[in-house]
Amino acid sequence: MNEFKQVLTIAGSDSDGSAGAQADLKTFMSRGVYGMSVLTAAVAGNSYGIHDSVNLPIDFIKNEIKDIKDDFKISAFKNGMLSDSKIIHTIAEEIKDKPFGTFILDPVIITKHGAMLLETEAYQTLINELFPFADLITPNFYEAKKLSGMELNNKEDFAKAALELRKLGPKNIMIKGKHMDGSQDTVDDYVLLESGKSFWISEPFIDTEHINGTGDTLSSCIVAEIAKGKSMENAIKISKNYTYNAIKNEIAVGHKYGPINHFVDSTISTDLQS
Repeated sequence: MNEFKQVLTIAGSDSDGSAGAQADLKTFMSRGVYGMSVLTAAVAGNSYGIHDSVNLPIDFIKNEIKDIKDDFKISAFKNGMLSDSKIIHTIAEEIKDKPFGTFILDPVIITKHGAMLLETEAYQTLINELFPFADLITPNFYEAKKLSGMELNNKEDFAKAALELRKLGPKNIMIKGKHMDGSQDTVDDYVLLESGKSFWISEPFIDTEHINGTGDTLSSCIVAEIAKGKSMENAIKISKNYTYNAIKNEIAVGHKYGPINHFVDSTISTDLQS
């Protein structure tokens, strides 16, 4: 009983299915684990943009978490958008006894275009209360710049920034490279592991507007692979490859900024050994 690999996302609901908990759940299913969700907010949007949003009541969020704790065996989990300090504090309080295994923290602070998503108070609460619990953080280029207080102009800067981010508490760091500049040939991510080992992962740059949910997909794939017993290093590598293929193999959904393809072959890279 209860032995099938189970994972969790604590995130918002994205009505068009391209990001948020919907993207996480699609990724979990594609990677062969049973996904559950604790919803923190609901967003009304489509491929043209986000048009409305609402936070769920704190007591309801607590009850969602309680019901997951009371019944299921979660091996790994992640967060998505946590929109204010009260929600962030609530999540921190609920996970402090580590009920859900390995924690992959997607900061969701700044968009891939560089726009700030969190107000100052919520930003500080996220750093102070959730970063110390994280087994891995996956900031994008702009988030890594803000969190480290550094410019990221070359590979040496990425390495220095990762060391600064480690001071905030997380065990492992993955800084996602810029991928909105059509002049570049590759997207290059830097990883610093708890052991001190570091490496780069590169995939060809794909010029497409179908990139909604890439960060959600990457972090949720890592969660799935960790739950299946992969090492942190191989979970990251598998997830980078899966996300790349989900971008590369486009699906025609929506009129403008579309989702990536979670239906891409789920066996990709599963031959990597832990």
